[in-house]
Order: sequence, then C-alpha cells, then structure tokens
Amino acid sequence: MTEAEDQIATEDDREEEDDYSLDRRAVAAVLYAVEVEDRDKLIELMEPMHAADIADLLEQINPYDRGRLLRLYDLEFDGEILSELDESIREEVMEVLRPETLAEAVRDMESDDVVDLLEDLDETQQEAILDVLEDADRVAVEQALSYPEFSAGRLMQRETVMAPEHWTVGDAIDYMRNAEELPEQFYHVILIDPRMRPVANVSLGKIMGAPRTSPLKNLAEEMFRVFRVTQDEGDVAYAFNQYHLISAPVVDEDERLVGVITIDDAMAVLDEEHEEDILRLAGVGEESSLSDRVIETTRQRLPWLAVNLVTAILASLVIAQFEATIAQFVALAVLMPIVASMGGNAGTQSLTVAVRAIATKDLTGANVWRVIRREVLVGLVNGVVFAVVMGIVGVIWFGSPMLGVVIAVAMVINLVVAGLAGTGIPVLLEKIGVDPALASGAFVTTVTDVVGFFAFLALAGAVLL
Repeated sequence: MTEAEDQIATEDDREEEDDYSLDRRAVAAVLYAVEVEDRDKLIELMEPMHAADIADLLEQINPYDRGRLLRLYDLEFDGEILSELDESIREEVMEVLRPETLAEAVRDMESDDVVDLLEDLDETQQEAILDVLEDADRVAVEQALSYPEFSAGRLMQRETVMAPEHWTVGDAIDYMRNAEELPEQFYHVILIDPRMRPVANVSLGKIMGAPRTSPLKNLAEEMFRVFRVTQDEGDVAYAFNQYHLISAPVVDEDERLVGVITIDDAMAVLDEEHEEDILRLAGVGEESSLSDRVIETTRQRLPWLAVNLVTAILASLVIAQFEATIAQFVALAVLMPIVASMGGNAGTQSLTVAVRAIATKDLTGANVWRVIRREVLVGLVNGVVFAVVMGIVGVIWFGSPMLGVVIAVAMVINLVVAGLAGTGIPVLLEKIGVDPALASGAFVTTVTDVVGFFAFLALAGAVLL
C-alpha cells in the first residue's frame, strides 16, 4: 500500500469512527443561524437531524445558546426530542418552550415517555403537563404514576394491540387495518383470555407470513413472559437481555393486561443502570452530566471526596505508628507509595469485575467462593511476580538485600488482600442490602492502604531494626 493510499484509509477509518458524532461544522452552522436569527436556515439545518442528535446538540451547547435556539426553533420542537433529552436539562428546556409548543410536544409522546417526563417534575409542573393531555391519556398516565418508582408499571406503555385467543390471522389483520389508532411501534399482538389475562405473544412477522385462516394461538411464540406492575424495572431489563425478549405484557394484581414493555425501554434501563454503576464507582454521583453547572457538580463530588479524606487519614494513622522506623530508614518513605498503589490498583480490578458480575447476576451464592478463590490466587501470582521485580529494585537502588525482601513480602501480602477485599467487600455489601457500586470503592481503598502500609512498615521494623 502506498503512503497516499494509507493516508486515505486512515481518513476513511476516522470518518467511520465519527459516523455517530455530531459534525462540528453542522453545529457551527446551527449556532450561526441562531446568532443571526435566521429561523428558516435553522429549520433547514435541523430538519434532517434525528431527534436523538438534536437532543445531543442541545446538551452540548451552553445554556445561553440553548435558550436562543429553542426560542427560534420553538414551533418545530416535538415530543420525540423531549423524550431523548438528558434529565439534567429537560426541565430547563421545558421552561423555555412556549406552553402551546410544550403541550403539542407532550401530546405526541407515548404514555411511557410522558411518565418518564413527569417523574422528575414537582406537582405544579406535573399538573400543567397533565392538563394538556386528552382525558383517556391523562387517566393512563396518572395510573402509571401511582405505581412504585422504578417499577414495571412506570416503565410500560399503555398502548397495546391485543386479540382474543380464538381469533385467526385474518381477524387480526382486519382489526389492525380498521383500528382508528395503533401504537407507533409494536412488535406483537398479545392474545388474551375472556378475563383480559395475557396468554401468548404472536409476532407481526408470523402474522404476515401465515394464511388468513390460521388460528393465532398456533403461531404463538415459545418464549412468553409476563411482568407484574410492581416488579422492579431492573429485573425486567435483566429478563429482556437474558431471554432476548422484544416486548412483553404487564399485568395488574388481578393478572389482567394493563400495558406492554418494549425492548427500547428495557435497554434504556440497562444503560442507565450501567451508567449509574460507573459513576458510583468513580464517586462522582449517579446523576452526573456534562451539562451540570459548577455548583451541582461540586455538590455531587464533595461527599465522596470527604469519604476519601477519612480513609486517607486512617492510612496516615497507620504510618504514624512507625515514625521511628521511617526516621531510621528514609528509603521506606520512598517505597511506601509503591506498595499501597499496587494494592489499590489490584483491588480496583477485582472490585470492577465483582460489581459488574453482581449487576448481571453472574456472581451468585453458587460460585462466589470459587470467584473469591480465583481473585486471591491471581493476587498471589501477581504479587510474586512484582515482588521479584521490587526485590531486585530494592537491592539495586538502595543496596540492601533485606530491604528488597521486605518490600517483596509486603507486595505479596497486599495483592492477596486486594484480591480478597475487591471481591469479598462488594459481595458482603450486596448481602446486607447496600449497593456495592456505591460503597465498595472506599472500603477497598481503605483496606489496601492500611494493610499495605502496615505490612511494609511492620516487616521493616522487625527485619531491618
């Protein structure tokens, strides 16, 4: 391949990588249209954009430009954009939009998206949104809001397509063609018994591929799961992912059909839970966003930094117990951070694997001890490898074979403890009902720091003095 061809291939790869990023030139053009207040040009630029991309654009620009864009774009704003917006700026956007524009946008939304919108608003704002809905839609949304937060009842959409279990393919097709209104997106016709209880799902593909005289029940899918309105949305999302579901009915306490959950909503829950776990592990708050203001970001991070300060003080108290030892061997002060840092990194590796496995329900009572044993053995092997390296470094750097032995043994001890703590602490927290992603990091860091410093300094005091 020539140099020119290689450069072209590299540029093609870069373009492919950026396929789903907002074009900076397009963003600049939109902002220029806003600056000169050219509404026609703004609409022309944003018309081809997907609602999700418009939402990304609104999230990435500053509040001043966002307000000006919304006021200029106003009448073109629709409910799909509103449902794609990050919660951190959704309320701000709603305050900028004119009441009639907001009302029209909300009317276009599916019931589950309206519920998601209302969840984070206060009662006054909720009432203002509910007032613009038609009576039937308002009743459906209010009932969904009566279910527990983070439940299937909040996640489901009320718009369903159902059919009696004795119908044929022809009956179903005629019904759907003659229906005044169908959900914008649906994947199954739900078969129900005379008591409105769901008994099976029939995919649209099978309906379209079968003769009109075929009974629907003969086309029912083998995998059929029903969720209760009170079931946790995390469990629902897990079931969708585990059993490759596309949609599933939701029933009330009497087992009657009240709604349906679709794969897009279930995957959104999985995405949110994964994002929350990452943010919690990093100690930056589970609702952090790039659009958050300085005060909000500071308030979210301050408690976690305070916890980190406490753990650092605990580690310092351990060091303080060996002041005399450190005073006689200055080399210990140089090498201490290495032992603690290696233990902390090893603990974080085990912790990340354990928290992820707990979230996906892969780490259970049946395999927990095997996983803990594996992590401890990994820590032992890694500890031995790096013990040899640091033992040699100690001898070459400071000319003391015994110092090399001390740091080598301390390294092994701390990496073994890191593997044990990184896996055992999140499992223990999960058993007592505390979110492992929320609290594990602070505990694991404390254990590896305290054990690392104590093992290293205690061994040095016993061997070198």
